[in-house]
Amino acid sequence: MKRLVENIKTYISLNQEELSLLKKYLTKKTYNKKTIFFEEGKIANEIYFVSKGCVRLFYNVDGNDKTAFFYTEGQFICAGESYTFNIPAIENYQAIENTDLIIFTKSDIEKLALLIPKMEVIARVAVENELITSQKMIASFVTKSPEERYIELLNTQKELFQRVPQQYIASFLGVSPETLSRIKLRVYKKERS
Repeated sequence: MKRLVENIKTYISLNQEELSLLKKYLTKKTYNKKTIFFEEGKIANEIYFVSKGCVRLFYNVDGNDKTAFFYTEGQFICAGESYTFNIPAIENYQAIENTDLIIFTKSDIEKLALLIPKMEVIARVAVENELITSQKMIASFVTKSPEERYIELLNTQKELFQRVPQQYIASFLGVSPETLSRIKLRVYKKERS
């Protein structure tokens, strides 16, 4: 809860009464490692906040998982298009490690927005974060080679290499696990020379 409040404070300030109302309208849930807690085909009516753990966003492409993004502590997760337009989602979310999520349902956000109008910011921020995530993914794939994406990931989210299985990192980078191994070796050799 503390992490959520700190995150929300970067957008809006809440007094004690508002914080109490917020606590009343959220659910905390723990998912075990490898649990898929949201699947394609469902209509998203929840926004998640990662208070502890790591979540993988992936798509099922012709029977193969394609990893698109990793969410860690302090990030909102929302199947934005499904949530906004009430249509079946095309994405899946999986806990990569034991993960604690704070969950806001659409109906609870609507109730909260009536009680605390500035709380509507939570839904907007979650959907905006998803949009920014999508734009970053597209830009990365359009403008960078797999090796450049690997180096960027190493520089920005190095801890993922300790937390996430290598096959998911490879999928995220758009390469096979074997190609990832070769990229790692090339980058390592460049750094040593």
